[in-house]
Amino acid sequence: MNWIILIVAGLFEVVWATALKLLHGFTNKLTVATVVIGMALSVWLLSLAMRTIPMGTAYAIWTGIGAVGGVAAGILLFGESASPMRLVSAALIVVGIVGLKLSAS
Repeated sequence: MNWIILIVAGLFEVVWATALKLLHGFTNKLTVATVVIGMALSVWLLSLAMRTIPMGTAYAIWTGIGAVGGVAAGILLFGESASPMRLVSAALIVVGIVGLKLSAS
């Protein structure tokens, strides 16, 4: 169950990071609320997952999900580059996430 919690924590990291891109000087209260709530939920869920998942593994996977999700959101929502080098780099992060999961005790 804590692995699912960790994945959801990583997804909330993507939510708040994406909303952060849309802040435009803190002018939209809904966007500010999305960032703050997304951050709080992400960190809270990460802390729950760390009850049984080693800290180094949990943190690396959490940030990896956020990084790859951020790249995907940037490409899909903001028209950022989907160059082969960016995609290969994101894929290498996914390989690292899978490796950490498989090696976790």
